[in-house]
Amino acid sequence: MSLLSVQLYSVRDAFAADPADTLRRLAAIGFTQVEPYGVVENVDALRAGLPANGLSAPTAHAQLIGTDQPAVFAAAAELGIGLVIDPLVKPEQWQDPADIAATADALNAAAKVAAEHGVTVGYHNHWWELESRIDGRAAFEVFADQLDPAVALEVDTYWATAGGENAAALLGRLGDRVKAIHVKDGGLATDATGQLPAGQGQVPVAEVLAAAPDALRVVEFDAFDGDLFEAISASYTFLTGDRR
Repeated sequence: MSLLSVQLYSVRDAFAADPADTLRRLAAIGFTQVEPYGVVENVDALRAGLPANGLSAPTAHAQLIGTDQPAVFAAAAELGIGLVIDPLVKPEQWQDPADIAATADALNAAAKVAAEHGVTVGYHNHWWELESRIDGRAAFEVFADQLDPAVALEVDTYWATAGGENAAALLGRLGDRVKAIHVKDGGLATDATGQLPAGQGQVPVAEVLAAAPDALRVVEFDAFDGDLFEAISASYTFLTGDRR
């Protein structure tokens, strides 16, 4: 499996307006894999658009806690998505050990439901899980310790850095629990302003990649002041060395 993908949330406005053309444009850049969001909501567009453009989706984002999980996992299985990642648990849930334990318990339970569909569950961080400290440790690592081994992690290396963590060192500590990483760059503003193509900002991208050599690299932008497809193409070039 190729180690390079792109998060469709990056181009969410274009995808909402014309999913088929958006997938075509990403394939034209060189991507063979994408990371969808809203699996249930977008299942029809993905069912048609992925094979039409030679794309697959090894991972996807979908809210899992407090939702109709069987519907999410059934849609994922239909689309060939092997890992469904909960993209966000709100900042206030990462301040107290009991709340962190509850989140871990919820995802552990979701993993059992997912297994019935041949799918795996994961979690994706923002900055607040790293910024919050529990007895001197990042709340994210306290959480990871309580996850069933069946639950994977997708480390957003930009948000981890913005949260004050050395992303490469974090990846080293988490080890093979990390199945995917979000690769993005910029000035580390937590409001997502100032994001840049990989290699052009303050994230030590080369060190991050070296720290997780087997993880899927998912290019992502939360926002970009310019043409998103050009920015994604620049990240693709940086990550592949493809100077076509």
